[in-house]
Amino acid sequence: MLFTTVQQPLTAQGLTLFYEIKKNYNKQILMAKKDSKNVFIENRDIPWEFVAQGMRRKIMAYDENVMVVKVEFEKGAIGSLHQHYHTQISHVESGIFEIEIDGEKKVLSGGDAFYVPSNVVHGAVCLESGVLIDVFSPMREDFIQRNKNSP
Repeated sequence: MLFTTVQQPLTAQGLTLFYEIKKNYNKQILMAKKDSKNVFIENRDIPWEFVAQGMRRKIMAYDENVMVVKVEFEKGAIGSLHQHYHTQISHVESGIFEIEIDGEKKVLSGGDAFYVPSNVVHGAVCLESGVLIDVFSPMREDFIQRNKNSP
């Protein structure tokens, strides 16, 4: 699908909104961006949710195109091997992790990052307690659905 993106400021009633115009062939789709009251995300306002033994996460922000998730691991916690159609880029905020991507393993620590292409098997073993910041494109609908179904 080919499209171009142009951002144009529009001032209405004192709020500056940004509109993204996507041209897909000869069609134009106008999508309103959230106003400035909703674009700043503060860590303290987002609750942790249980993922698995020794793991919890915060869904920091998302729209239909991208999602940022903070995942905290205790030493020994395992992010089981799995795959999904989403592209993933992860930043090791802290700790030490053995990351496996498509059968290749590498030990990464704070400041490192890794890239997971769509539908590639990957997982993580936490060697020293830490945090991964995961970015998914498009957003992980399954995370939102799971959150809605949680008590």
